[in-house]
Amino acid sequence: MDVVGLLADGDRLRVFAALVLGHASVADIGRATDLSARAVGTALARLVDGGLVEKDAHGYHVLEHELRLAARANRPVEDAPADERAKVLRSFMKHGRLTSIPASHAKRQVILDVLAQDFEPGTRYSEKQVNLILGKRFADTAALRRYLVDEGFLDREGGAGRYWRTGGTFLP
Repeated sequence: MDVVGLLADGDRLRVFAALVLGHASVADIGRATDLSARAVGTALARLVDGGLVEKDAHGYHVLEHELRLAARANRPVEDAPADERAKVLRSFMKHGRLTSIPASHAKRQVILDVLAQDFEPGTRYSEKQVNLILGKRFADTAALRRYLVDEGFLDREGGAGRYWRTGGTFLP
């Protein structure tokens, strides 16, 4: 996610600031920023499309976890020392199943790398197939699927619901 690019526009930056301060409706954001409803709507649409803001039943909200992820430097999985990797696997996997999803980005990267090994490079999978594969490892397949896509281990084709492997360690 290009946070700097999303916030480089003055209107989007003002709308984002209003959201951070707790304004959630188009009208409320407009009053706080002195922008027209159209300008607010355009800025919000771009921020939502960029993955930095979401809309729910209560209005618009900043996705703080996405902001934190974007702020972290992405350390390649391969840089994790073997003993550190083994410790993460012992802590979060039992008998080939994931016990919980690590909160730490670095630890989650190790786990996602292992999960990516379950997908054959060059093969396209339906969402149902992805869920079946991930379900063998952990019950919350939607969370794992999202992490795998967001972190670049899997990619997906928009409305078709097709997934394929794009990252992780490739073993011979």
